[in-house]
Amino acid sequence: MIQFYEEVKKMISNGVVSKNMYYELGLIIAAASRRGIVLEKPKDFEQHIAHELLIELSK
Repeated sequence: MIQFYEEVKKMISNGVVSKNMYYELGLIIAAASRRGIVLEKPKDFEQHIAHELLIELSK
């Protein structure tokens, strides 16, 4: 899962971005957070992700 997270972050930083990539990244961050692992979010993450997922991430 961490390798996929790194790959998605790299694609976002290279400008190869889609809404789905941000959503997938959010799911990875949420799953890791539940396991006590803190992963960095891209700077513009909140601009591209659904409000419902942001609420889930804050739990």
